[in-house]
Amino acid sequence: MRYSRKGKVIDLEKSQIVNAEVVIADGIIEAITPCSIETDSYILPGLVDSHIHIESSMSSPVEFAKVAVIHGTVATISDPHEIANVCGIEGINYMIRNSFTTPFKFFFGAPSCVPATSFETTGAKINSDLIKELMSSPHIHFLSEMMNYPGVIYGDVEVMAKIQAAKNSGKPIDGHAPMLSGDDLKNYVNAGISTDHECNTVSEGLEKARLGMKIQIRQGSAAKNYDSLHPLFNLCPNQLMFCSDDLHPEDLLRGHINILVKKAIQEGYDLFDVLRAASSNAIEHYNLPIGRLRVGDPADYIIVDNLEDFNVLETYIDGNIVAKNGQSLLHSERPKSINNFYANDINTKLLKVPDKCGEIKAIQIHNSTILTDMIAARPLSIHGFLESDIQQDLLKLVVLNRYQKAKPVVCFVKGFSLQKGAIATSVAHDSHNIIAIGCSDQEIVHACELVIQNKGAMVATADKTDMVLPLDIAGLMSSLSVKETAECYTEINKFARECGCKLNSPYMTMSFLSLPVIPSLKITDKGLFDVNRFCFTDLYL
Repeated sequence: MRYSRKGKVIDLEKSQIVNAEVVIADGIIEAITPCSIETDSYILPGLVDSHIHIESSMSSPVEFAKVAVIHGTVATISDPHEIANVCGIEGINYMIRNSFTTPFKFFFGAPSCVPATSFETTGAKINSDLIKELMSSPHIHFLSEMMNYPGVIYGDVEVMAKIQAAKNSGKPIDGHAPMLSGDDLKNYVNAGISTDHECNTVSEGLEKARLGMKIQIRQGSAAKNYDSLHPLFNLCPNQLMFCSDDLHPEDLLRGHINILVKKAIQEGYDLFDVLRAASSNAIEHYNLPIGRLRVGDPADYIIVDNLEDFNVLETYIDGNIVAKNGQSLLHSERPKSINNFYANDINTKLLKVPDKCGEIKAIQIHNSTILTDMIAARPLSIHGFLESDIQQDLLKLVVLNRYQKAKPVVCFVKGFSLQKGAIATSVAHDSHNIIAIGCSDQEIVHACELVIQNKGAMVATADKTDMVLPLDIAGLMSSLSVKETAECYTEINKFARECGCKLNSPYMTMSFLSLPVIPSLKITDKGLFDVNRFCFTDLYL
């Protein structure tokens, strides 16, 4: 098929806009010829998410693609870390096979940290030998975020073998090093780590950029760093990329990388710097076959109405239109499921916490960030046991192993503000055990039971009312459409807020409380974990 489009063509290589006719033949850009035009629309390269876990959309790759193209996204750099922790290599292959059923361009990496640490129980382990096998696959394009930065800094043999496997394959290595600086950061970068999406301040981003790292400005559902990091466009624009990392379904329906583009342009940053961060910088870094609106490239492009509102009118992949006027033109069959779920029953006796007549360590959460603090607290004590304390907003936080029989781990969290009921989910980074927060032991147990009955779900319960979003794909994703999943997820979040929760994203925030590589106090199925000291810590002070 051969056709042409006229418009204001944005050339990111020459940093110019020209009135031109773009000729496409068999999915490839054959020519870009200056001409007179009668339209004000702009033709520009399709957008790329430089780091995302598709699983966090709670949708399969093919369902994710249907919505992403509406917003002008044509490709993602995807880390299947979540499903790999649950189902191992089989889970990675599931994501790849599913992605083959859509023209959307998914580029998957080999998860480097499965498990992320030895301090949690996962459903699978991917060692350096398996990493070598994965890196030799043409369907694996990079080594995914190396979260075990202590292992890199101190030269852990297994960690370094994984890094060497990526180097031998000539594929990039993604980083994950929140708040790392100084000599430790230099050692981390010198090992071959080339990106970071965990920067929280301009100074942190600039230090990493000066060492040669690409800084991925993240705007996800829980972690939103754009407002803190956008001044980097005045300091190191060529080293910036946009990403979402973790994006829940209702947020995906509202927008994707296009939102960041619009914000940056409206704030006055250089148009070409912004668009390169949204497309070509990622394409170049990962050496991917995504079109950049050049002769000879795949025809992966979008058309927008203007550069202020940045409304995406049409999206094309390999020359074929995949979205128009806010409607996706992609179609698919309902995806098959995969899972790994063997959690045992739970009861209130297992949640008892003895009162040792002193203060405890509690997790202090903050809205719109996955960072936490450790605080001293004194919860309510009844009959010699510590209980959830609504008045102080000190609630029990429980993690239950989903892969084998084990006792739940219990601690306390401040900041959820629940006044009644409980919430629970099988989406708990990175091992994805069951995590729950509630106002009473009975409600926590009931919420966990609902997750177990569905072999993975997101639930809320209060006043004898249960709300359940089944996650039949690995306990992480729903086989429903993004719209259907988002509607259910929105209702569950609304219900949680009606129970008193004041967080922007209650479930996303809760799901990161079990991630023992994000400072500073977290909980896994094995115990309370001090991330700053990188070791388990006692509940009692």
